[in-house]
Amino acid sequence: MKLANRLSRVKPSATLAVNAKALELKNKGIDVISLAVGEPDFPTPDHIAEAAKKAIDEHFTKYTAVPGIPEIRSAICEYFMRVYGVKAKPENIIIGNGGKQCLYNLLLCLVDDGDDVLIPVPYWTSYPDMAALVGGNPVFVPSSVENGYKISIEDLEKAYTPKTKVLLLNSPSNPSGVTYSQQETDAILHWAIQKNIFVIADEVYDQLVYNDEYKSTAAKMWLQYPEHIAVINALSKSFAMTGWRLGFTLAHPAIIKEMGKLQGQITSSICSIAQKAGVAALMSSYDCIAPMKEAFRRRRDYAHAEISSWEGVICPKPEGAFYLFPDVSRLFCDKYKNAPELCTYLLDEAKVAVMPGDAFGLPNCIRLSYAVSDETLAKALAAIKKALYC
Repeated sequence: MKLANRLSRVKPSATLAVNAKALELKNKGIDVISLAVGEPDFPTPDHIAEAAKKAIDEHFTKYTAVPGIPEIRSAICEYFMRVYGVKAKPENIIIGNGGKQCLYNLLLCLVDDGDDVLIPVPYWTSYPDMAALVGGNPVFVPSSVENGYKISIEDLEKAYTPKTKVLLLNSPSNPSGVTYSQQETDAILHWAIQKNIFVIADEVYDQLVYNDEYKSTAAKMWLQYPEHIAVINALSKSFAMTGWRLGFTLAHPAIIKEMGKLQGQITSSICSIAQKAGVAALMSSYDCIAPMKEAFRRRRDYAHAEISSWEGVICPKPEGAFYLFPDVSRLFCDKYKNAPELCTYLLDEAKVAVMPGDAFGLPNCIRLSYAVSDETLAKALAAIKKALYC
């Protein structure tokens, strides 16, 4: 049996692999804390769940239009207007099975074989594989821990080639939590537009920004340059709806039409019940986000202060998402020579699962998610510190 060559371009999901090992230990009765997977520890708000139950009771269980029911496309337009003052139309919107499918379908629409895709480092682990799967060349734009993992125009210029077609811009970032101000975002967008580069702005964590100075969106400039910018978002993180698989894209109608054509052949419409839940989330008050966001802020402050006190560890303070991405390279020794070995050591000795930075393009780092309870976070960090410095 000969499998397709394209499979050689793809690596297994590192985050899911680490979590699977942690679950395996748990199934053996070993008490393991996982700080490896980025998923809010809060339940989906009640009014959203009730909308889904109502949809079931009303037998709203048939196929829907591929881009989404009219109500949810209008609700997403309402979201952009309410949050950012950006006026979009339903023909600018398509929903997908999570932000991941939206991103992949968008790359399929934009990238030809041999096109370069600029990916700032550190990056969400799926970016390079997605770019490679659609025939593109992932081109990495390096950053530094000293600069808080932010990229500059100078960094982008060094990575640019005549084959550059797309820039993936993630703010707030997974894994670093780096968040660009509106001024910084606009500067990057202007640079890309001048170079005729299409920008895909991944804003899945946009409601989890802890400093108003860094509340920003590419959607504002999308209004002026709809042929150069698209925005990916989802309800997963902000509304604690990871399992509902509900993402959406804001883009030029011509792109939305092509994405709909692709989705119609690949998955067709997404779950009808999830769509009704999404309408409830987007059209109701967003007050349900505030307590979750405040809990994440509190955990961030605690975890950052704790990790920053560890000798030899450098940990920039993130302004968004729910991750810390410390540089731990000064801790490498005969016992653990690199980040993967360090993560294995922490799983074995501290019984805490964290992610090696190799999965995100920076092998000197590890990623920790603070999307766990305060008590669990404190217990995990104490166990890590004990394992590292005992």
